[in-house]
Amino acid sequence: MIGVFGGTFDPVHNGHLRTALDVFEALALDELRFVPLGQAVHRKQPLTSAETRLALLRAAIEHQPGFLVDERELRRDRPSYTVDTLESLRDELGQERPLCLLLGRDAFNAFHTWRQPERILELAHLVVMDRPGHDLPDQPELLALMEDRVARDSAELRTRPAGAIRFQPVTRLDISSSDIRQRLAQGRSIRWLVPEPVLALFALKGA
Repeated sequence: MIGVFGGTFDPVHNGHLRTALDVFEALALDELRFVPLGQAVHRKQPLTSAETRLALLRAAIEHQPGFLVDERELRRDRPSYTVDTLESLRDELGQERPLCLLLGRDAFNAFHTWRQPERILELAHLVVMDRPGHDLPDQPELLALMEDRVARDSAELRTRPAGAIRFQPVTRLDISSSDIRQRLAQGRSIRWLVPEPVLALFALKGA
């Protein structure tokens, strides 16, 4: 079973990595692919270059077995839609291997507004990373998508390649990429907000 974790990673930080590791272990994933965003659709474009974000992400996960960087969205010369990324992965991995799309609670609450949400669920399971004791969303469109899809146990995700929604409790660290960028701009330390290899690269760049 493979996990897919997309984001701007501008820059990657310990909040990304801790939640990813929680899911990797809880779901016993074979691998977890970090997919840095190329061209944004519904958000501001990344402020940091693709090359820098990619270098920082590679440094961050280098020593974690099972964590990989997938560059397909950075190589795409058009806006990045999740459904396109999953279609591309399915072309490579086949139709039978369980595929899990990781997303945060805020992203999930807007999932019904994404391009082809039903098709996304045909291509992958959704794993919603959240604190324990979450409340269900109140959007009727999203509740309709959830109907008969919620997996009560992570083992259910292995019984089929796609289509389930799993609310997975994770450790949430109150860290944001925007706060890290602000600290860097102000000459303040970002130690213990990012992994040491990322901190070392920032030091080399004179940040």
